[in-house]
Amino acid sequence: MRASLIQIAVSEGESVESRRRRVASLVRDQSGADLVVLPELWTTGAFAYEEFGSEAEPLEGPTYEAMAKAASDAGVWLHAGSIPEHTPEGTLYNTSLVFSPSGDLIAAYRKIHRFGFDKGEAVLMGAGRDLVTVRLPETALGLATCYDLRFPELFRGLVDAGAETLVIPAGWPERRRAHWTLLAQARAVENQAYVLACGTAGTHAGVPQAGHSIVVDPWGEVLAEAGAGEEVLTVEFDPGKVAVTRDQFPALKDRVLGLDAPRR
Repeated sequence: MRASLIQIAVSEGESVESRRRRVASLVRDQSGADLVVLPELWTTGAFAYEEFGSEAEPLEGPTYEAMAKAASDAGVWLHAGSIPEHTPEGTLYNTSLVFSPSGDLIAAYRKIHRFGFDKGEAVLMGAGRDLVTVRLPETALGLATCYDLRFPELFRGLVDAGAETLVIPAGWPERRRAHWTLLAQARAVENQAYVLACGTAGTHAGVPQAGHSIVVDPWGEVLAEAGAGEEVLTVEFDPGKVAVTRDQFPALKDRVLGLDAPRR
């Protein structure tokens, strides 16, 4: 299976519409991939809190339309990162979108763990409730977003729901880049799953981004890692290694404590 993680530079001075067109072009360039992944809140920047409200869009808004067409044009499964979604009731969510190679919206995941403590995303956006998995022909994806990476119980729930490849778009800050790498490897090892973690480059509202998108195999080995700038990280991996790893070292069978959370 071939995956391309598009580490976009989200910087000031570029309009959302211009970035949307640029990203759609980058997705179309990945026509040889099976799966393409974009970062979190790439339309606005994960730390551009003051823009969440003005740039929020309905689920089937302009980003949905552009990414559906890009997925169809390229013939790829597309995890289109996340957008600031606004509902008819007026609530904002940090929502990820997954499209099929025909451009159909297959899944939407509203981020469960909101970052910011008593400010930013934590107070501006609603919290998602559902764990979401997506079955591809080659593997089952488990969806999470950025700050979710710090909460292992979420990933246990995704594994219980059948996830074999954990996809994590993010807008992770440079000052905590060591945590990004460490946690991506930890989530892979403890769940015996692939981790595809796609971050942003550039600067969001004065916050330098970590970049360093990373792909980790079920043994915790780093298969590929990007640098700090904008780039496309492409890697080939064997989805069958998940079952082999879980069979050879069946640690998941020894679990005693589980996760009781709503699933769909």
